[in-house]
Amino acid sequence: MKMVGSEAESTGSARPARCAPGAEDTISPGLITSSDRKKKSTASQLPQRRQLQHWHHVSSQAAHQQQPFDSSLEKPQFPGASAEFVDHLEFIQPNVISGIPVYRVMDRQGNIINASEDPQLSKETVLNFYQKMTLLNTMDRILYESQRQGRISFYMTNYGEEGTHIGSAAALESNDLVFGQYREAGVLMYRGFPLDLFMAQCYANADDLGKGRQMPVHYGSKDLNFVTISSPLATQIPQAVGAAYALKRENMNRAVICYFGEGAASEGDAHAGFNFSATLECPLIFFCRNNGYAISTPTNEQYRGDGIAARGPGYGMLSIRVDGNDVFAVYNATKEARRRAVAENQPFLIEAMTYRIGHHSTSDDSSAYRSVDEVNYWDKQDHPISRLRHYMTARDWWSEDDERSWRKQSRKTVMEAFERAERRLKPNPELLFTDVYEEMTPSLDKQRESMFRHIQQYKEHYPVDLYEK
Repeated sequence: MKMVGSEAESTGSARPARCAPGAEDTISPGLITSSDRKKKSTASQLPQRRQLQHWHHVSSQAAHQQQPFDSSLEKPQFPGASAEFVDHLEFIQPNVISGIPVYRVMDRQGNIINASEDPQLSKETVLNFYQKMTLLNTMDRILYESQRQGRISFYMTNYGEEGTHIGSAAALESNDLVFGQYREAGVLMYRGFPLDLFMAQCYANADDLGKGRQMPVHYGSKDLNFVTISSPLATQIPQAVGAAYALKRENMNRAVICYFGEGAASEGDAHAGFNFSATLECPLIFFCRNNGYAISTPTNEQYRGDGIAARGPGYGMLSIRVDGNDVFAVYNATKEARRRAVAENQPFLIEAMTYRIGHHSTSDDSSAYRSVDEVNYWDKQDHPISRLRHYMTARDWWSEDDERSWRKQSRKTVMEAFERAERRLKPNPELLFTDVYEEMTPSLDKQRESMFRHIQQYKEHYPVDLYEK
């Protein structure tokens, strides 16, 4: 596994500090002594002719000592870049290398390719990986159907990207801070977020930690160091940089990981975040899920360069591209990036190549812009769950009986949480006005009274019995 970095990183060189031009010949007025002033006064009393003869002699010596100037040895002194002079006109090609390679540990049949890259995880850990990935998949199917039946308003599945979630989450420390986009439910699940709270958030019931104020899949957990999801694209990127800079200043040996899709990398916030993180030297992992589509826009219409990892060196960041459907490759890359980010106080960029098998959301119909055959290939031939299952089966860690038993058990567990969430009351309407100000402002208090008058006047349209008192 090798990170792609800048020339300074690879050679270990550092730019020497420079004085301003002429600074080495300047004497501070505050350092002139009384004896200096006496010498200066004596020199000024020499006859004018002797002074002229003296300077003529010095100039003649300098002229005899001067050597011919070799312009080929001249080095650029511009402060903005590290480079060499050239004497021919040439524009830099977009792809200066053949393409950043994709790091992987397992092939599509679950075989370890290079034994030295095998993370040597225990059977219990690998089984936990698999069970979390399949539990997420089961939860997705039930909540997706729930939205289609009109039970919840919106949903986004994680089909095909489960390996990026679990592999990266497992490589972090529990106190590392997570900034997600909206397709990282598996990260939160791996950290211990219970099914009941996933359901409560999607149903906006009284158990929801967000008190019913957010649209579905906008999860968050202060206890699990997972910052609440927000709808605007890429806003989490500069926020994550600020959080990482704060952790660095506190010297807490913690890292921040920031997830985003390749579509979000086209936002201005991404470029600002990349630059700030590098110049401020923040312990941060940028984790890009390159799943092929930004809603309906394929990658070949999003950018012309070599993906997202190729942007890292331009900002002075170490970068790597990994097979996002290989949970071990994701784990190894994230673990090493996390170790070095904390030890060296520098950001890392991971581009996980994967595929979004599901629709972008329940508001999208992907059949309008991609073929069924394309989706079936990734679902049947290169799925992160089936790849890990091949690995376990080859070691006799998992059997067909285990699979049937676990699928039945996991579906039962999800359905029970689903049914509990549907029966719960909605949050008290009073909560619409709390948590913004410590004390209710006159304006908010007026709005609150107006709302309750309206509900009382038209109570036949408002099922208040479904809300907590």
